Parts: sequence; structure tokens; C-alpha cells
Amino acid sequence: MIRINAAIAIDEREIEESFLRSPGPGGQNVNKLETAVQLRFDVRRSPTLPEPVRRRLEGLAGQRLTKDGVLILTAHSHRTRERNRADALAKLVELIQKAAVVPRPRRPTRPTKASKERRLETKLRRSRNKGLRQARLED
Repeated sequence: MIRINAAIAIDEREIEESFLRSPGPGGQNVNKLETAVQLRFDVRRSPTLPEPVRRRLEGLAGQRLTKDGVLILTAHSHRTRERNRADALAKLVELIQKAAVVPRPRRPTRPTKASKERRLETKLRRSRNKGLRQARLED
């Protein structure tokens, strides 16, 4: 089990990993070994994710989410397969942790009377400055 927070833990069988050739660093083995990791996690069919977390995760995933609801994360910044696996898993955990945080609702506020007066005073000052720049025609 992969622990996300106190309430959410994901079974390792829900995550599918595949390996491909890395475009990143690799030394002599760059064209021989498949060190990059592509991690797939089915967000929509995951039994461990609560519905609100699932919805927020789909929003956070953006382009990394397929039409079928599969989250695809790729890691290729390290030279070894193990470090790239750990990196991809850390990305997934971080993304789910962000989705698990309930956003605070925004309460609409009104501008204060003083801020309205400051805004109008600034507009008046700017208007006067611009008025001074205009050429006056004298008869």
C-alpha cells in the first residue's frame, strides 16, 4: 500500500508501470537501456479515492489525463530505472495530496469606502495631469 495521507492509501496493483528509452541523461547506455518510467493510474476506476478527491485530481491532472480517466506520469530525469520509478511515484503521491486538500471557499467582498475614495482621487489627479498636456487654442 502506498500511503498518501491518513485517510487515503493506494494499492500498488492499481499502478501500472512501463519502461521506455529516456530522452534524458544516460551515458554510454542511453540508446540501449530503457530507464524512463511511464506510470499509469486509473483515476476514474480507483476504489480507494473518494469522489471529491477524484474530481479535484482530474482537474489538477490537466493534459496528463486521458479521455478514459487514466493519469499518465513520465519520469526520465535520472540515469537509473529505480530513481525514475521513485520520481514518478513521488509525482503521483504529490498530485493526489494536492487533490486531497479541500479548497477554502471564496467569499466575495466589497471594496471599502476609503479604497473607493482613493481610486477616485487617483483618477482625478491623472485627469488633471493629462489636461495640462493638452494644447490650448487662444483667440
